[in-house]
Amino acid sequence: MTKPFALYTAAWIAACLAAAYLMARHHRTIELFDARYRRFLLQDWKMLSFIIAGTGLTLVAPYTNDHTWDYVDALVMSCLTFATAPWAVGTLYRTFKRRTVRGNGYIAVCIWMFSSSWFYDAYIFLRDGAYSPYWLSNLFLSSLLYLAAGLLWSLEWTRARGVAFQFAETYWPARDVERNFRKILPFTLPFVIVAAVVILPFLF
Repeated sequence: MTKPFALYTAAWIAACLAAAYLMARHHRTIELFDARYRRFLLQDWKMLSFIIAGTGLTLVAPYTNDHTWDYVDALVMSCLTFATAPWAVGTLYRTFKRRTVRGNGYIAVCIWMFSSSWFYDAYIFLRDGAYSPYWLSNLFLSSLLYLAAGLLWSLEWTRARGVAFQFAETYWPARDVERNFRKILPFTLPFVIVAAVVILPFLF
């Protein structure tokens, strides 16, 4: 490993360890570990869309024109994205609006980066003995996918507001969510298009 990559790796490992310490110390204030977040995430339409997208990405990964993609990184990164992206995106929004405790925004950034980039970097280094030549482009493209997924799976419908991002509500995640996917469906299209624009060039 060259010196710049060694320094970069040491920096993101240190960042992750600091985030893990903060999570252990303040886990009661982190919605990611709350039962309400699990209920919010494990809705039928969200689970179904994740299964379709995650399975598709995993099965086609070895057949793309990117030799660094295989079943392992495709599956793990898909699962990490589904589990954490709605929380990370929502937490960063609420950090900007000063609606969450200090430190949660930092944790969200680290989880975002680990899910979309740092896991990939570490896996490819362990598999191939070197950083991927695509590590920088992966950082940007996977982060774009992560953002789109976080926004997509944060969509909710209520009688009071119609379709909106649930993290913008006063209480998040809400204890009870009104479920009407037919009203949400048209609003999912922009995020599906973003994902298609990022992924399809790797297939052809």
